[in-house]
Amino acid sequence: MTARNLFLLPGDGIGPEAMGEVRKIIAYMNEAMNAGFVTDEGLVGGCAYDAHGAAISEADMRKALAADAVLFGAVGGPKWDSVPYEVRPEAGLLRLRKDLQLFANLRPAICYPALAAASSLKPELVEGLDILIIRELTGGVYFGEPKEIIDLGNGQKRGIDTQVYDTYEIERIAGVAFEMARTRQNRVCSMEKRNVMKSGVLWNQVVTETHKAKYSDVQLEHMLADAGGMQLVRQPKQFDVIVTDNLFGDLLSDCAAMLTGSLGMLPSASLGAADARGRRKAMYEPVHGSAPDIAGQGVANPIACLMSFAMLLRYSFDLGAEAGRLERAIAAVLEQGYRTADIAQPGDAKVSTSGMGDAILEQLDRSLA
Repeated sequence: MTARNLFLLPGDGIGPEAMGEVRKIIAYMNEAMNAGFVTDEGLVGGCAYDAHGAAISEADMRKALAADAVLFGAVGGPKWDSVPYEVRPEAGLLRLRKDLQLFANLRPAICYPALAAASSLKPELVEGLDILIIRELTGGVYFGEPKEIIDLGNGQKRGIDTQVYDTYEIERIAGVAFEMARTRQNRVCSMEKRNVMKSGVLWNQVVTETHKAKYSDVQLEHMLADAGGMQLVRQPKQFDVIVTDNLFGDLLSDCAAMLTGSLGMLPSASLGAADARGRRKAMYEPVHGSAPDIAGQGVANPIACLMSFAMLLRYSFDLGAEAGRLERAIAAVLEQGYRTADIAQPGDAKVSTSGMGDAILEQLDRSLA
């Protein structure tokens, strides 16, 4: 069997704790299913800065580029608030996205029936929710130039960030959205701010043209991004696939995460373009961040990291059946009443990070018996 090479970057805060539960699943799959995963591990974020003076070392960057897939934990925390901007913990994540050319960020927001009451919305609005937000990841205001702070004198400064998109960047992310929609309910909603932003005008035009040229079988709707945020909390189940730019995707996907009950429930996949063999560079990460306030306490929810691993199985190794088993094991454990603190309701019994991971592993083993 050809080895499946994974590069693990647990990072800071609760990242290492959540990654520990994924390691259990990897070890189990290698032993019980002969999966052939070979893992290596590196540093990213604040821990990398402490060790190397950079948010990710050149050696670890080379390992990420060589791996079949990267699984990322979380970065950042108040310990590193005063480090130079260029080497802040988040710079490691941005460099990985840029150097791996991961232009398509897939963020599913799924509300399990057992967690409908944990959402900030009424259960009937979110039960059965299944949205896929596709965020353009390597363009827009996060990477546009110029990006600077200018001293104007007289105590005044000017902060500048530049929103820039080229036609090809919009075409390729729209293509991903339409292709994904074909595997779901065949509906795409494109969100931008064409009423006040020239980049939004171009985004709308290119998505429309791409749809007409190649994907006219898919239902396309356009919506202003602010209206889209309102509709996400008003009637979220109206959406199937949402495609949007880097900034709005960041905001809207975090809003969608809370519809599911907790940021601890939201995985993501960041994909590059397919090569001649159909393989893509890819990185998978939970959306919850480093949560330094609970780091080291053993109470973090590992489900987003485990679901990110399920996305890794599906998109990087075509192991859809195995991904489905893991996802069903997670759903079954939730139905059985297992809750970490972030998704617990008053009166619920709470389990630790490792307790949740162990329960999911036991359920996965039971499904293969």
